[in-house]
Amino acid sequence: MNDKKKKIGIVTVCSLILVAMVVALAIGSRGGDEEEAPEVSSSKKAITTICGTTDYQQACEDALVSNGANSTDPKQLIEVAFQATINYINEAAEKSVVLKEAQADPRAKAALENCQELANRAANDLKRSYSKFNDFDIINVDDILLELKIWLSGAITNEETCLDGFDDVQGDAGEKMREALKTSMQMTSNALAMVAEISTFLETMGIQGIKSHRLLSEGTFLDVIGHGGDILVPDWTDFDTRRLLTASPQQIRPNLIVAKDGSGKYKTINEALKDIPKNSNRTFVMYIKEGVYEEKVWINSSLTHLMIVGDGPTKTRITGKLNFIDGTGTYQTATVAVQGDDFIARDIGFENSAGAEKHQAVALRVSADRAIFYNCHMDGYQDTLYVHTYRQFYRDCVISGTIDFIFGDAAAVFQGCTMLVRKPMDNQQNIVTAQGRKDVRQPTGLVLQNCTFKADPEYYPHRNKLKSYLGRPWKEYSRTIIMESFIDDFIQPQGWLPWNETFALETLFYTEFNNRGPGAPKAERIKWPGVKELPPNRIQRFTAAEFLDGDRWIPPTRVPYAAGFIFPVPKEDPNINYSPVVPEENKDLGTVVDKSSFISTGNGSSSEKETGTNPPPSSPPPPPPVPVPPPEIGIPLDILPESGIAAAPFSSSPVGSPIPQPGLADSVSISPISGEPLVPSSQPDLAYSPSISPSQEASVLAPQSSVDGSETASSPSQSPAPVADGPTSTIGDSAASPQSDGSLDANVVSSAASPSVNEAAATPESLGSFNDASSPS
Repeated sequence: MNDKKKKIGIVTVCSLILVAMVVALAIGSRGGDEEEAPEVSSSKKAITTICGTTDYQQACEDALVSNGANSTDPKQLIEVAFQATINYINEAAEKSVVLKEAQADPRAKAALENCQELANRAANDLKRSYSKFNDFDIINVDDILLELKIWLSGAITNEETCLDGFDDVQGDAGEKMREALKTSMQMTSNALAMVAEISTFLETMGIQGIKSHRLLSEGTFLDVIGHGGDILVPDWTDFDTRRLLTASPQQIRPNLIVAKDGSGKYKTINEALKDIPKNSNRTFVMYIKEGVYEEKVWINSSLTHLMIVGDGPTKTRITGKLNFIDGTGTYQTATVAVQGDDFIARDIGFENSAGAEKHQAVALRVSADRAIFYNCHMDGYQDTLYVHTYRQFYRDCVISGTIDFIFGDAAAVFQGCTMLVRKPMDNQQNIVTAQGRKDVRQPTGLVLQNCTFKADPEYYPHRNKLKSYLGRPWKEYSRTIIMESFIDDFIQPQGWLPWNETFALETLFYTEFNNRGPGAPKAERIKWPGVKELPPNRIQRFTAAEFLDGDRWIPPTRVPYAAGFIFPVPKEDPNINYSPVVPEENKDLGTVVDKSSFISTGNGSSSEKETGTNPPPSSPPPPPPVPVPPPEIGIPLDILPESGIAAAPFSSSPVGSPIPQPGLADSVSISPISGEPLVPSSQPDLAYSPSISPSQEASVLAPQSSVDGSETASSPSQSPAPVADGPTSTIGDSAASPQSDGSLDANVVSSAASPSVNEAAATPESLGSFNDASSPS
């Protein structure tokens, strides 16, 4: 098939969709009635057909008619729907400004200010979706449709986050803002429904997948200098990334250095951010030297392709203490907020030190598409990590907290991460996740793969009294998948906790697959309609390659990455009663179903988060803790200081397995690229990690054949309940938390993944390290 035949324009595709839907509607409307309906205009029929795929059909038709849609071309109709939605969002943003001026309550003013920002971001999501829609062709249809759904989902989340900000705010500002956003929220949902319907049609016609993914095994590759031909760079990466990927270590330097001790040009991160180019399509590397940086850092949406690298998550730490109790809304409490797309963080610690008694206090909020965090710590108590929107990937990170400490509505995958549960107040219980999927078609959710659920030593003796759970539904279509992970004995046998008595129990989507550890057995798990038992072929869609389209953007960064399952896939068990496929499982893929099922126009519950004040009755004491070996030391990277000092050798302990082992392995040495002789170095602090050992990775991560089968499967608002004091020291400083060697490496953006499909990970032999022995010139 030549390129001309492959490039089927969106006009052709939409025309086919329209014809197919008109025929379907005509057939469905006849029933036994032979009398024809009154004639209507062709344009009206087209509008009715296009809007018939949405949940808010009347709003759709009214918007198209009022905005002058008089065409039968579905492409033009969808474009009018996009533009109308943008206009409605802009009107809501203007309304927020007017309302803010009339408010005396500081919280209401702050919430309305957030609404203005979030409405603008939602409008931008619609604008880039509109632009992408105009460039639609069939060659990369799957990737385009996923991006459209991700961005439209982001717009929905941004609008919903605006309204979340009015929880616990006095007065009528929240209701007025909800009314102002009503039409735009309905139309954003409708736009997502239209895109999802295109996915369905293309799949039905056998068009989808003609060129769905450009895998690492495709195309030509460039040799990485200094690696002896062992590492190849795919030639489809962007020019700047290829430049970094193919450069020798001596050629790679950070673009700027931040040093609190004054040894660099900048003493603060915010000062350095002013000198970063805006809207760049080239990777810009910021090296932040060891130190505690007490700053509120906001990386806005114009700072794209930014990479920040520290000396290790326990050495380079960014800390703040904004919190709800002292008057700041959850969205604004973030110590670090990332909004620029294609962001990478490596060897950094993010902390909110407000303390448990201050309720909501976010350490890191991520509102960026294709964001990557490698060997980072996110430390706090309630609402530590806000995975707000878009696509995010976390590898070998530690997230600590108590209540809903991983929450939000991104499509986020965590691989090899540690969820470290801390001691809550005496009247509280711990909940690890609170996923916030609002619309059934959003392609979002939390995927925790090969992770470890571990109790902080201070909390562990209290685990029987102060219960811990895997998660609870923050929004109506909350979706969380825990797979191939180690769950320790402090997690309660029932596993999941309700938000309140009945909210979202039928519409949520929770599943556990191939997990291990004393807390993993599912015999006593809660039996809600939304808690699923799935076979491998329905779990596969939640692996990183499929859920995030990860093969396209993660491997070129050189961050370790498993595209599919990590462990051998168990066979489907005939003795297990697997959950039947229900409409909601696949609706984000575009499957047409009866919209009356599980669709609610309201939220079904107050969005105010309830901190559990009445823990459920005690369960029998779980078995003693299973020893978990130390984690993989972050593979060192090769960023050189501006003075060009050569890399120094590095020594570390090998990767440990989350599978119980009797002891710790001896340390091994890793030679730098430059081949200098090894010099003894001190062993960093060790802690728990789910990462599997190199030998196990070699055996377990051999390329797996795909599983057959076609089936596919605001912040949490302010808690009124008191929160008790907890440990005051950061998790990163305790003996129980994972360490970092403090190495740097531009190879995180400067070496490509090997063509292995299952695990694109750097090898110790191919990478060196960096010892910051001198000040930059």
